[in-house]
Amino acid sequence: MEDTKSETDSSLEAQIRLVIGHFDDFVNHRDLGAIDRNMTIDFVDHDGPGGKMVGREADRAMMAKMHEMFPDLHVEVTHAVAQADKVIVRNLWTGTNAATGDAIEFHGFVMWRIEGGKIAERWATVTPIQKVTAEALKW
Repeated sequence: MEDTKSETDSSLEAQIRLVIGHFDDFVNHRDLGAIDRNMTIDFVDHDGPGGKMVGREADRAMMAKMHEMFPDLHVEVTHAVAQADKVIVRNLWTGTNAATGDAIEFHGFVMWRIEGGKIAERWATVTPIQKVTAEALKW
């Protein structure tokens, strides 16, 4: 029984590493090809750009635009939990608006479904992008 639990734990840890690695490559290292390595051919983003259900190409185009708008865009995964074929993460996005020079941030929760060692589906809830100000930092 112990071996099965150990194999399951290892599989869940691998799924978490896949998702965190995807964020790091796709966002932080600006590697738009990461979407081809990390996602299934028939990947579905249920909460894609504009709130539409889209595939890999729309997500790639959206991230290219984000990198253009926020050249130093960075995402940090602050929490990650895996169960069965799902990984759920909480993340913090930061950057600088290229047009204004303003520091920005937003937060998100994302659930990913993993299939065959690749990301097959995504659901996300993201806060609106906000300018980082002394007032915004007050709780």
